[in-house]
Amino acid sequence: MKQVSPTELRTAIVSGGEIALLDLREELPFSERHLLHARSLPLSRLELRVAALVPRRATRIVLCDDGDGLVAKGARRLAVFGYSDVAALDGGVAGWEKAGFPLFSGVNVPSKAFGEFVEHTNGTPSIAAEELHRLIEERHKLVVLDSRPFDEFQRVSIPTGIDTPGAELVLRARDLVPDPETLVVVNCAGRTRSIIGAQSLINAGLPNRVVALRNGTMGWSLAGYAPDHGQDRRAPLPSPAGLAWARAAAARVAQRCEVARIDVAALARFREDVARTTYLFDVRDPAEYAAGHLPGAVSAPGGQLVQATDQYVGTLGARLVLVDPLEVRALMTASWLKQMGWNDVFVLAAEGRETGQPRPAVPGYDPDAAPGIDAGALAALLARDAATVIDLANSRTFRDGHIEGAWFAIRARLDRALARVPLRGTLVLTSEDGVLAALAAPEAQALTPTPVRCLAGGTAAWVASGRGLVKGADTMADEPIDVWLKAYERSTGVRAAMEEYLAWEIDLLHRIEQDGTCRFRTLS
Repeated sequence: MKQVSPTELRTAIVSGGEIALLDLREELPFSERHLLHARSLPLSRLELRVAALVPRRATRIVLCDDGDGLVAKGARRLAVFGYSDVAALDGGVAGWEKAGFPLFSGVNVPSKAFGEFVEHTNGTPSIAAEELHRLIEERHKLVVLDSRPFDEFQRVSIPTGIDTPGAELVLRARDLVPDPETLVVVNCAGRTRSIIGAQSLINAGLPNRVVALRNGTMGWSLAGYAPDHGQDRRAPLPSPAGLAWARAAAARVAQRCEVARIDVAALARFREDVARTTYLFDVRDPAEYAAGHLPGAVSAPGGQLVQATDQYVGTLGARLVLVDPLEVRALMTASWLKQMGWNDVFVLAAEGRETGQPRPAVPGYDPDAAPGIDAGALAALLARDAATVIDLANSRTFRDGHIEGAWFAIRARLDRALARVPLRGTLVLTSEDGVLAALAAPEAQALTPTPVRCLAGGTAAWVASGRGLVKGADTMADEPIDVWLKAYERSTGVRAAMEEYLAWEIDLLHRIEQDGTCRFRTLS
């Protein structure tokens, strides 16, 4: 296959043209050392994500790994799926480093580095946990707005906090803080969404004093204060006056960033352009998306799109269209994406009638071709000790609940797992919804003479049949290198992990300056 040298790849990245750099290793090794602009797309789950991450089949793709053969396998699959311009990074990740170019640790690095850039260049004001705690105790006139999605807010939050996810802040803030004397504190779990959220309100011209909670809920916990859990305080829908203020404020910010609006006819022209990639993102709350969206639009709440752009956009230099009938969330999100260096960002104010959460395209998946077994039949085999279950769900999901007796394995390393698992009877593969298990069934069958089946509908169907799951990680047939654990997900050393993470975030600005390939810019 074609080889691209590190120097050639760096030149392509800096040029601004369309290119997708895909790292096929599992998430943990990716998080330990990777190229700044690489997208984590483990070979184990390539089919599940590639169509959304790189939708245009003619996109120039460069694959990388650690010299462990993942690239060759991934290239063969991509060719079958119709991707026509696939090359390998010469020397892989090690080759990039050998050429003198820096590697990065962590995840969502470009977005998190951008947050540090925003704080540095704008002088975004912040407040320490100790000071906020004192003000809350003294019943100071303040409001705490949590800029994370609701599920994160429910897990842990600042006392008195109100969930107002990133792109919703400007839309709802005027109603939440009608008194300009009220102090507004924006928080997230760490730093990025606190900084971006606070600066969004400042850029929008909210008359209040606005600050970011320094180091978010992690900083709060590290200061020795108890966070809340299970709260359900959510920002209400905007009033007519609040919406009018938000629209005017967002329009002013968008004008400063030269964000363009388009109509549905322009979107159709974009989609007909086979030479360019167009992503269509609905940046509203997921519940609004589910109630009605444009066909082909992907749910990408604005705050999360800025926070983790690499999880949504696989192609550098692509065209991004953000949908929001009220415009506010799309305009504010677009303003940040423009500052991050995405040149072609457009806003579309349009309603859609497609409902629910559409199932993403999975190239190569044929449910009728999979050698299936239903939950009842599997239960009968297990009762006779005539089946061995291997679960290909990610290790986080496996620990939270799996079929009793099932073994955890990673699809791209099935040979290792099969060498460790004592096979009895039929080998039954399962995964979250059964899709990954069906994809892996022929691969497993090629590795063992034992008959292989996949659980129809996956572990979700097992639960739907009224059967229970067990928690724990006692039956691991492989190391859990498939996930990078957040600080609060660690079983031990949580405090040290929080401190290490926050120090890592702060250092990112210096690291990206050394790399020199980001095109961050300030609000004009």
